[in-house]
Amino acid sequence: MEELRQATRLDAIEGRFDPWLLGVSIALACFGVVMVASSSIAIGEGLRVGPFYFLEKHLMFLAAGVALAATAMRTELKLVEKYNQLLLLACVALLLLVFVPGLGVRVNGARRWVNLVVLRFQVVEAVKVMYIVWLSSYLVRFRDEVNATWGAMLKPLGIAVALVALLILQPDFGSLSLILAITAGMLILGGVHLPKMAAPVVIGLPILAAIAIAEPYRIRRFTSFWNPWSDPFDSGYQLTNALMAVGRGEFWGVGLGGSVQKLSYLPEAHTDFIMAVIAEELGFFGVCLVVAMYALLAGRAFWIGYKCVGMRRHFAGYIAFGIALWMSLQSFVSIGVNFGMLPTKGLTLPLISSGGSSVLMTCAALGLLLRVSYEYERAQRQVALLRGEAQRTSP
Repeated sequence: MEELRQATRLDAIEGRFDPWLLGVSIALACFGVVMVASSSIAIGEGLRVGPFYFLEKHLMFLAAGVALAATAMRTELKLVEKYNQLLLLACVALLLLVFVPGLGVRVNGARRWVNLVVLRFQVVEAVKVMYIVWLSSYLVRFRDEVNATWGAMLKPLGIAVALVALLILQPDFGSLSLILAITAGMLILGGVHLPKMAAPVVIGLPILAAIAIAEPYRIRRFTSFWNPWSDPFDSGYQLTNALMAVGRGEFWGVGLGGSVQKLSYLPEAHTDFIMAVIAEELGFFGVCLVVAMYALLAGRAFWIGYKCVGMRRHFAGYIAFGIALWMSLQSFVSIGVNFGMLPTKGLTLPLISSGGSSVLMTCAALGLLLRVSYEYERAQRQVALLRGEAQRTSP
């Protein structure tokens, strides 16, 4: 009877969503709304769809994303872990859907979207979330083997290569690079033997480089990245306009809404190159603010993951690690592309750039991350209760 009462008390304990994670997520989403409104007005008028067309779409997707996040925040992680194999199958199925006639949509020679009537959904955004959940579950089930045997280490790499092969067919070089980086990072954080990890990396990097230069448009991206001013009206057009926007912003910027480059000069000003608009309107100060918010988001996620692993809640910890790697790497690449530090990849700035699929799945991932923080806090309180009762009964 005493054990039953104790179990009831433990079940009654509730957790708390991490206030830092929740606060920075809301701040990024609100900042994104302001910048999408500022950067898309001229584009909407140019396309004759109205000045607030892209803002209204962004708000609609953000509302749907908040609903997804709320669902994830209320879902027990043990239920998510239970369906990890189905999530892996869903990853493969989604990447194959883009090749189904009538369902897959080709844009600018790439097949990355499926037509869901109400929107064109970029399937790789959902794949990122589901793949992180599957890999987290795998690292829990084979935690000891991953560090000791070649087979256990190579299996997730084989799965990643299979997903990468499907992404090459689309093609989507930016997303496949991100998935490979997340895989390597999670394996290292999961305890893989580093000398063994070096062999696949040494073999894989030349192959990846060969794939990168196999298409002429990728070669043009690399050459324009090294010297965009050599062809400012063709291959270097996007980057030269982005760099002019960054330079014009100086320290404090020209003021919110005052960007000139967004007036039909800078392509994709409200999506891939929204950071250049931020730099022009809010200057170096605004750029530092955005970088600080992403650093806080990723740093807090890594810290929560570390604490979860310390409490032997490995599945929750690995999910936190995976989402932290995703957000930090994608934001780093997006900012680097806007500032001419990296070749153009076509990756959006999480929660800030306009885009239906990206906004929806980023919100879902952050909801999952907040659930991890909730269950970690709940576990802490349960442990504190058990220790307190142990201290009272020991005398």
